[in-house]
Amino acid sequence: MIPPIIQWADFQKVDLRAGTILRVEEFPEARKPAYKVWVDLGEMGIKKSSAQITGNYKLAELVGKQVICVVNFPPRQIANFISEILVTGFADAEDNVVLASMDKKVPNGSRLF
Repeated sequence: MIPPIIQWADFQKVDLRAGTILRVEEFPEARKPAYKVWVDLGEMGIKKSSAQITGNYKLAELVGKQVICVVNFPPRQIANFISEILVTGFADAEDNVVLASMDKKVPNGSRLF
């Protein structure tokens, strides 16, 4: 399927930022396997996300990892947790999420363009 063509202004509406994962916890209350993740987004502060990344990642390996996050979605309640951002990724061959990240460290809060 070919996606619809968008205008530059459409792309600019999606605010994608770099952040560093500071803390990760198990999230047994979630319907699908997930972690509670806290991400440092620089001047934007620390934001929380429910991330379905348990298939490829263990808790300990996530702390310190830089990720790309959508920061301008409205907050969403997932079980008893408020998810403030979307941590982005791609599905692998087994349909598990592989996190989208940078190949070099950038300042937290940097905007993708």
